[in-house]
Amino acid sequence: MKLILLGPPGAGKGTQAARLTEKFGIPQLSTGDMLRAAVKAGTPVGMQAKAVMDAGGLVSDEIVVGIVADRIEEPDARKGFILDGFPRTVAQAQALDAMLAKKNLKLDSIVELKVDENALLARIEKRARETLAAGGAVRADDNPETFKTRLESYRLQTAPVSAYYAGRGVLKTVDGMAPIDQVTAALDKALGA
Repeated sequence: MKLILLGPPGAGKGTQAARLTEKFGIPQLSTGDMLRAAVKAGTPVGMQAKAVMDAGGLVSDEIVVGIVADRIEEPDARKGFILDGFPRTVAQAQALDAMLAKKNLKLDSIVELKVDENALLARIEKRARETLAAGGAVRADDNPETFKTRLESYRLQTAPVSAYYAGRGVLKTVDGMAPIDQVTAALDKALGA
């Protein structure tokens, strides 16, 4: 199963990806983790990425797609993989499609977890209040202002990826506001699992 999970921050992609990883025995691939691993391993693409990052630049789509291309060749990804947090832009989605076509591979599913952004923000604010009330420290990504910035960035850059796949007739959607187990069941149904 080769799958992309889409949705804004806080939609539950990580939770659902972990369940899918366990169910199908396929890795969840995070571009950040892949970049760090490629740099550490000293692969040619990793060395390109390191040079760009050391200079303070953003790693290009070409390098990111190259890292994904290398990663999906590893033994644990032969049965499939879950891309989470990639593609972030339509250009990356198009580059991913081209790279997969060169490898004679095809995505099995692209699923978006649809959520109500106001309800997500309320959930984050509640979690932050409860954490503070319990004497804990609020995670940086649970800060409501930081979360609003992440949502805005998602809306501008990543939300168009959903439209790209919908336009190709391959996007499936699941209600990400349902309880976790119901989201899992709906995701299984969308995947035909």
